Amino acid sequence: MGGKPWSITAGLFCVVGEFLFSAAAHILKGVKVKRLAAVLTLSVAMLGMGAAPAYAMHIAEGILPLPWAGAWYLVALPFVVYGVREMRRKSLDMPAYLPLIGMVSAAVFIISAMPIPVPTAGTCSHPAGTGLAAIIIGPFATVIATSVALLIQALFLAHGGITTWGADIMSMGIVGAFSGFFVFKLLVRLKAPLTVAAFFAGVLSDWATYTTTALELALGLGGVQGFPGMFKAILIAFIPTQLPIGILEGFAAAGFFAFMLSRRPDILVKLGIIDQAPQTGKGISYEQAV
Repeated sequence: MGGKPWSITAGLFCVVGEFLFSAAAHILKGVKVKRLAAVLTLSVAMLGMGAAPAYAMHIAEGILPLPWAGAWYLVALPFVVYGVREMRRKSLDMPAYLPLIGMVSAAVFIISAMPIPVPTAGTCSHPAGTGLAAIIIGPFATVIATSVALLIQALFLAHGGITTWGADIMSMGIVGAFSGFFVFKLLVRLKAPLTVAAFFAGVLSDWATYTTTALELALGLGGVQGFPGMFKAILIAFIPTQLPIGILEGFAAAGFFAFMLSRRPDILVKLGIIDQAPQTGKGISYEQAV
């Protein structure tokens, strides 16, 4: 699909952050539905002012057969349910947790709305941002942030779809978040510098997302018998764009993490990502980690 996605993306930048956080806060704290509806209505009205054609990304509406689409919903559902419970629990211990999730959600929305055409596949690639998000707010909260971002993109940007929402959550929200999170934790355990761990978390999270997308498409379009050939073809089609995008996302994750280590290590301490100050004899000095 042709168009100018940046005209609508720019208009969404301010709206999405406020809506995502407001929606999460209202749902988790049990505020009346009318207030949430008011926020949504205002957001929709503002979105309509700058609407423009957009590139199609994620797995589009109607691509997957309904049995496969339903299966991915069932796989994603437990992660979403537990993610909501985890957000509620952590927000009670750390009041700033929900605003942080709102900012991360907006970042995931914007990052994953940057289309890069894939000439050999007739679709688009894009960075995801879920690897870094999982390091900062945790993988389950990242599943929720990604789910909301994907839903808004499907409804207002024609990126993805409602029937394929579960599959998109699975690839970008679940596999992307958990692969990045576990890579980061593994490398830290192996005494790698934190920024190096963040780099590889960003890279492998991105590549794992698109490997899973290729798997979902191959199963849905090729079936079990045609899966091997279809999976190989789709994966190869993504390589020219997603290989460099993954590397760039790794550098972005490492750079942002280095910024937080040097400027706001107290946030990382509160989130349990690094330990207390090095003068106590515990943990890693963030100067040394950089």
